[in-house]
Amino acid sequence: MAVLASLSVLGAGLLGRLFSETRLLSRHVQDDTKSVVRLVTNLFVVMTSLLLSLMLNSAKNTLETNNRNIRALATELILLDRTLRALGSETEDVRRDLVEYVQAELNEWHDNPLEDKPHLEARVEAAGTRLKAIRFSDQQKVDIWHDALALHGQVVRLGWVLADASGGTIPTPLIIMLILWLAVIFAGFGYGAPRNAITMASFFLAALLIGAALYLIVDMDTPTVGMFEPIQVSNVPLQRALAQLQR
Repeated sequence: MAVLASLSVLGAGLLGRLFSETRLLSRHVQDDTKSVVRLVTNLFVVMTSLLLSLMLNSAKNTLETNNRNIRALATELILLDRTLRALGSETEDVRRDLVEYVQAELNEWHDNPLEDKPHLEARVEAAGTRLKAIRFSDQQKVDIWHDALALHGQVVRLGWVLADASGGTIPTPLIIMLILWLAVIFAGFGYGAPRNAITMASFFLAALLIGAALYLIVDMDTPTVGMFEPIQVSNVPLQRALAQLQR
């Protein structure tokens, strides 16, 4: 998408300048015609600015929500582990399943973070099955056992919430429409623009910056690890949870 946006913007600007110089009649490049083109271009500039603002805000909210859910999942795992420890040695197998789940999640983080992973879900389900099979006669432990089941349900729920959010929230048709609007804008900029090195350099620099901005917005909107690690969903909470589970 970023490359497509850069090429579209640069190509539209150059084509607009080319047609205004060689392919249009003289009456089509008069001052009143240029004024109308500038007005239409300004209209698209305003619409594109609003759309970019909405996309940036949506991507920011998606990134913050995913980070918040990861922290919540790590917290629930730690609380579940503490609750299982209170139940005694009968829950050792359950705790081992949780440790293996977190380890496998971290090992596969850079390949497909937050995406649906059936083999990892099976580990969580196995932990729940083991936990449900345990029986206690002490009423106090029965109450703790119910708390552990509730925490396990929260872990499962958060796992599905994160998997559901892995695809991002900005629809592809909206991005394509934005690229088309940008092409119209730069075609208007190219119309009547002087033919010199400064104009060419301006179009080229603008195309690069627009492509980079679109890349960053889409990268923020999806939890996959891309070129810029700091704006991706962090796995640090899971690393801390694993350290607590292995204590």
